[in-house]
This record gives sequence, C-alpha cells and structure tokens, in this order.
Amino acid sequence: MEILETVKMQCPCCMENHDVRKIRIEEQNTFKGMSVKYDAEYFYCDKADEMYADEEQISENDIKMKNSYRQEMDLLTSAQIIEIRMKYGISQSDLSLLLGWGGKTVTRYESHQVQDKAHDTILRKLDADPEWFLQLLKEEKESFSPASYKKYMQAGNALFEQDHDIYLKSAIMSKYARFYQNMEAGGNKPLSLDTATDMIRYISNSEMVADLYTIKLMRMLWYADALSYKRRGYAISGMVYIVLPSGVAPVAYESITDLSAVRHEAIEIGDGMSYRYLPTENKEYTGLSPDDTDILDTVIRRFGKATKNEIDTVMRQEDAYSETALYDVIQFKYAETLSLS
Repeated sequence: MEILETVKMQCPCCMENHDVRKIRIEEQNTFKGMSVKYDAEYFYCDKADEMYADEEQISENDIKMKNSYRQEMDLLTSAQIIEIRMKYGISQSDLSLLLGWGGKTVTRYESHQVQDKAHDTILRKLDADPEWFLQLLKEEKESFSPASYKKYMQAGNALFEQDHDIYLKSAIMSKYARFYQNMEAGGNKPLSLDTATDMIRYISNSEMVADLYTIKLMRMLWYADALSYKRRGYAISGMVYIVLPSGVAPVAYESITDLSAVRHEAIEIGDGMSYRYLPTENKEYTGLSPDDTDILDTVIRRFGKATKNEIDTVMRQEDAYSETALYDVIQFKYAETLSLS
C-alpha cells in the first residue's frame, strides 16, 4: 500500500470527520476471462480499517483495469487513443464521423469500452499515416463546418509535412553517407540540412533576388559555400557539389529543395517544368551566423539580379568548374581562385 496524500473529510466508513488517507494498491481482477493487474486508488479509513472508492476513483480504476487488459492484448490504451485524436485536433464525434463509426464510438473507446482488433488497426493506421487522414477528410468535406474542415486540414498537413521531412532527410543523409569520411568534399563542414534550408530561404527572401529558379539557386548556393571556404577554410552548409550537364548542383538537391521549409511553385516553361523559389513567412535563420549572412549578401549583391545564363557564364570560367569532370565532386581547394572575394 502506497500513501498518496491525506485528506481531512467526513469519512463514509465511520461517518466521522477526520484525516483520511488516499492510497494506491496493486489490484488483480478478471476481465473478459483474463486475469489482469493494475494500480488502483482508494480512500482508507484507519479507524474502521476499511477502503472505499468515490465515483471518480471507481471510474478511474475501471479504466486502469481495462487499459491493463488492452496492453495484454496489444491494443491501444484509452490514453493512446486520446493522444492520436488530439494530435489532429479533432473532436470525438468528428473523428467517429470521419471513420464512419457511430457518433459515440470514439468517446467510448477513450473511456470504458475496449475496442476490437479491427477498430484498433484503423486507429493505428490513422496514427501512422497523416496522408490517409487527409484523404478521408477530403472525402467527408461536406460533413464538417468550414472552420472545422480548415482546422483539421491544417493539422493533417502539418503532420504530413513532418513525416515527409523525416523521410526526405533520411534519404538525403543516406546519399551523403559515402562522404562521412571525406570532410573535404563538404568543405570541411558536416552536412546541416537546417543550415542548407536557411540558406535557400535567405536567398529566396531577399528583395535583391529576382527570377530565382532552380539552376540559378544552385549556382548561388555553390558560390556561397565556396566563398565561405575561401574566407574561412570551411563551407556554410556542408553540402557536396557535383558538375552536372546543366552546371553545378549539390548532391540530392531535388530532395533538399523539397523539404517543407522551402517554398516554391511549378512553372511551365516551353514543353518542360521548372521551379521558382518564393519568399517564406519565416524570416528567422537560426542555422546562419552573422558571418554566414555576410557571405550570402556578397553572393546576392553579385548575382541576385543576374539571369541564369549570366551566372552560368561566370561559373563556367571558374577553375572549380573547368577543372572538374562531368559528374565528379568539385574540390573546395579551387575556391582559392574564386572570382568573388
């Protein structure tokens, strides 16, 4: 028996007003034919040497017993079901509606009714797959008020982007794994994706930058990291750059620019598609130091208004480009002769 606290009250056991102990004990009970153990709470009257539970304790003890059963049966506990629902910010009745269940089903599962395995599987899928939540929400759009629909969409999109970033970052880091033992490839700097996306946002948010498409952005990122290496002996981001037929670009640049921190839109150009990078609401750059932003400002002043062809012409005259074979990694030692200073 564990004493949790002492409360002065009228004791229903002896009907006297005195200090009553609130206690916790390990209790064993049988539910659906299974013996389960759980921690139950009671009041204890030492004068009558009796335990009793008020309505709140009776309810809580019942849920604890059923959660113990859920755990034994590998089912979500009531608290876990609540957590899944709350991360989407959706009400109990609206979640039941979204899943095509009875209006009180989720409410019951969050308290005293134990869900079956089929419903448990659906709740687990909802927890693991925000994209599925968004799909269900779109299908049931007319069932919700505009305000609720907007709220749930925002929550689902935020979770989807979070999961999307986790996958992308893992894929990017796997492509950089072969460079872990070669710090020179990243300009004597380990890769920081937060810093890389801060660089992209800093350039995108500058009023001195015009017509920022992928090719131009890639060149400006390379110039910033190369100039940093020239000035300080190390790059800003740790990205590894290679020579492609279209010019210089970081390894896995398609995935890096697809991270949720980066904002862009697809633009049809002729028969193809290109991406134009846009300003973001977030103007904080925690991954950049004042020296980093000074370097980026130098690159922006030089190339912010330049066309992709103008920056491409300058880049192709750099030793870093002319001395590197197609698809090879650009060595940062060539930053010594960089045209920017």
